[in-house]
Amino acid sequence: DREYNEKFQYASNCIMTSKYNIITFLPVNLFEQFQEVANTYFLFLLILQLIPQISSLSWFTTIVPLALVLSITAVKDATDDYFRHKSDNQVNNRQSQVLIRGSLQNEKWMNVRVGDIIKLENNQFVAADLLLLSSSEPHGLCYIETAELDGETNMKVRQSVSVTSELGDPNNLASFDGEVVCEPPNNKLDRFCGTLYWREKKYTLTNQNMLLRGCVLRNTEACYGLVIFAGPDTKLMQNSGRTKFKRTSIDRLMNTLVLWIFGFLVCMGVILAVGNAVWEREVGSLFQSYLPWDPPVDNFLFSAFLSFWSYVIILNTVVPISLYVSVEVIRLGHSYFINWDQQMFCSQCNTAAEARTTTLNEELGQVEYIFSDKTGTLTQNIMSFNKCSINGQTYGNYTNTQKLDFTPFNPLADPDFCFYDDTLLESVKVGDLHTHEFFRVLSLCHTVMSEEKSEGELVYKAQSPDEGALVTAARNFGFVFRSRTPGTITTTEMGQTVTYSLLAILDFNNIRKRMSVIVRSPEGRIRLYCKGADTVLLERLHPCNQELMNITSDHLNEYAADGLRTLALAYRDLSEDEWEAWSESHRCADKATDCREDRLAAAYEEIEQDMMLLGATAIEDKLQEGVPETIAILSLANIKIWVLTGDKQETAVNIGYSCKMLTDDMTEVFIISGHTVQSVRQELRSVFWSGHLLLHLSPCLSDMEGEFVSTACACKAVICCRVTPLQKAQVVELIKKHKKAVTLAVGDGANDVSMIKSAHIGVGISGQEGIQAVLASDYSFSQFRFLQRLLLVHGRWSYLRMCRFLCYFFYKNFAFTMVHFWFGFFCGFSAQIALDTGFWTIINHVFVWGSLGSYFTIMFALHSQTLFRIFPNQFHFVGSAQSTLLQPVVWLTIALATAICIVPVLAFRFLKLDLKPQLSDTVRKNKCAWRGVGSLSEGRLGARSGSRRSGYAFAHQEGFGELITSGKNMRLSSLALATFASKHSSSWIDTLRRKKHTHTHTPPSASGELLINTTVGIM
Repeated sequence: DREYNEKFQYASNCIMTSKYNIITFLPVNLFEQFQEVANTYFLFLLILQLIPQISSLSWFTTIVPLALVLSITAVKDATDDYFRHKSDNQVNNRQSQVLIRGSLQNEKWMNVRVGDIIKLENNQFVAADLLLLSSSEPHGLCYIETAELDGETNMKVRQSVSVTSELGDPNNLASFDGEVVCEPPNNKLDRFCGTLYWREKKYTLTNQNMLLRGCVLRNTEACYGLVIFAGPDTKLMQNSGRTKFKRTSIDRLMNTLVLWIFGFLVCMGVILAVGNAVWEREVGSLFQSYLPWDPPVDNFLFSAFLSFWSYVIILNTVVPISLYVSVEVIRLGHSYFINWDQQMFCSQCNTAAEARTTTLNEELGQVEYIFSDKTGTLTQNIMSFNKCSINGQTYGNYTNTQKLDFTPFNPLADPDFCFYDDTLLESVKVGDLHTHEFFRVLSLCHTVMSEEKSEGELVYKAQSPDEGALVTAARNFGFVFRSRTPGTITTTEMGQTVTYSLLAILDFNNIRKRMSVIVRSPEGRIRLYCKGADTVLLERLHPCNQELMNITSDHLNEYAADGLRTLALAYRDLSEDEWEAWSESHRCADKATDCREDRLAAAYEEIEQDMMLLGATAIEDKLQEGVPETIAILSLANIKIWVLTGDKQETAVNIGYSCKMLTDDMTEVFIISGHTVQSVRQELRSVFWSGHLLLHLSPCLSDMEGEFVSTACACKAVICCRVTPLQKAQVVELIKKHKKAVTLAVGDGANDVSMIKSAHIGVGISGQEGIQAVLASDYSFSQFRFLQRLLLVHGRWSYLRMCRFLCYFFYKNFAFTMVHFWFGFFCGFSAQIALDTGFWTIINHVFVWGSLGSYFTIMFALHSQTLFRIFPNQFHFVGSAQSTLLQPVVWLTIALATAICIVPVLAFRFLKLDLKPQLSDTVRKNKCAWRGVGSLSEGRLGARSGSRRSGYAFAHQEGFGELITSGKNMRLSSLALATFASKHSSSWIDTLRRKKHTHTHTPPSASGELLINTTVGIM
């Protein structure tokens, strides 16, 4: 009933990931861009240039580059938002069949409402988060693919609510009037808690009853679902939050440098303003007769104040307006270099390296710590059943290289399965009870889906490679899993088809680290089968298993020493009364509306006790190609590698030796495994600081962060065992917090996502565990060995190129700006520009494009593979935390370059004065010869001798008033202009020569004032 549900104002199913529309784009985008300090600063400069009293530059010299920068950014933002709009429209306009007033009607996804009943057909996407009501498959089952949600490509099964599973007809569904009470919208993909109230009864709803938006219906003809969450409330959209923006050390350094440069600009403006005040007081006041100040200016202090702002405008080029845009362009180029690198392309899986962000390339060259997952990252995550321990007997003989042929014994065997110990097969053939029960556990205790494409051709769809390997092993040894329904599991045991009643599934999670099923055999026997980590399962065994447990533990340690992944298997027989009592408590916990997860965990804990040990399995996960060599080379670059794994300690240590993290020269390996704060602190303090250490992560280490970090960082190798996904992220955060070092996390599974997001740089390995790690990463490729080239080649080059570009960029700006600063000392600090504004753009283009072209041509030649092979010693690794831009030699180079630019100018000017003096210089020299000591007029003449202002004006022959005071506070009055215009402009040199000739016979005291005016007119 849409009318009834609309009063609750549920969210619309229309999604909007875009940021702008046609009306809001311009104001919102400009507002966002002016959040940048640099853009706000140049807007402030533009406002200053509109004030004629202080501006000697045209306003377009600032507005053109500012508009260009804003336009480029706006175009980029608009392009990105256009594609977001396009994607939103494609999704919102998809069609769904909605049951409205008893009939199915096609509706766009954006028009779907909470409470609607939707019909889904095979291979259709789910439009919203649905409660599965009924399905065309038997027992209300349907199959979905969740690749868009969690990256896993294996099919998953969902089951409709039992009471509604028969409502498969639109007419029956139209009369459905149930009420659903559930948890608020959240981002937990594997959890849902709710209750269905219908016909005065209530029914518990779980995640197994839900079809989430983004899933695809597979191998199911049709199903019906009730919309629970729509649009932004769906779990897909709840998990689509924006990833935290990661800033690099270069970004922080640039912001710091820009602030220092701005301070330097203010200092230059103050120096020149003080110079203007001194000049106006000592010399400029003598110009008032024909160069009066503007009406607002009444003293030299106000003139200096205006001069300060004028120089802020003129010297603004020292603060680079195009710096951030240029840096982003360079980063984009570096990202393409990574994407195009053929040496990081995996031909086996047809996967190339991908830079999923453009802002972290140079940060790759500063990595100090690498945090790596083990399974699927260092190893291949292709599991094979290699060894097992059954009733105290170990199987799996590597000395026998002849592969067993299972076909004569079992026509349903997988031909790709490899095993090399025939004694286990003989034990199965003779009917050993413990061996049969061992493989029966493997064929029943799992969540694998089976698909039989033809008679005897089985394809298993497992949520993890471990489960797939174990079920395949049971299949080859005669216990074949065939199919499952919500209430049954069908197997073929030694050629006989057996159907078990599935009474309960006790799910696996990272906290429990085990999974159990309770089944009833055809004979009526109720038995619980359990498999899980040995650390949690062995402590739940019956005391009578002590001797067998000791033998099995020794076998587990042997398997772990070979680098194998281990699991323990156990069972427990239940009486009918025990089952009924526990079933009732489990049913109450399952129907609970509050603390449901805790109550279920308590119920599971109650039944999983006093079990009987069957044995253990050992699965091999081989190292990926090139892992030992990559770790060795990264270690040479002083990069510390930490392995964070959920495996047991022995397995992790063995993998450490296999991948060369641990070597034979590490004579001391320390294990920190206490369970109390005091014991862990004592173990940490007893560690011998030899530099060759290993730490085992303990749950208590979170209470002593400082001691853990200081000890671990002193180790040459660190392996954290038995860690949860949350603990992986916590370890990364500890190093970021205490060491202030650049961190990189690399993983391949959903359990690595939190670690990848926590690190400064996240790298995803596209492997067997889906693409969720790739979607959360900044860089992705298919094999761990490519990390070497990403860091030591692309990271190194990107960092050095960026630093050199920044040095050159700042040098270019300083060289251009210091010309105007130096020119201020020769124009009476009048805030005049040394170069015509037309040269400004030309100089920038020549400096930027010409030098960049030359630079990259040389860089590509120097970094070619041929030269690397000829001169390998010339290509040292940068190492970690070597900030090239902060080296003192950079600032020494800037100082020397400034001095080198100034000294030739000074030398040339002094040499020109001596060899070929100007007429004004001759007059000044003669006047100096006439001066007497202590005379007031002579003192004034001395102060005026440093002026170059009017000389500069007449040399350009543009009229001294208009050129000197263009946009400045000192302008000729209209009376002065009329007076000078009435004079004959071609006779001033003759007049000057006549006055000079007259002065050779006139005492200085009689013509002082005349000489002052004449000298000022020339100089």
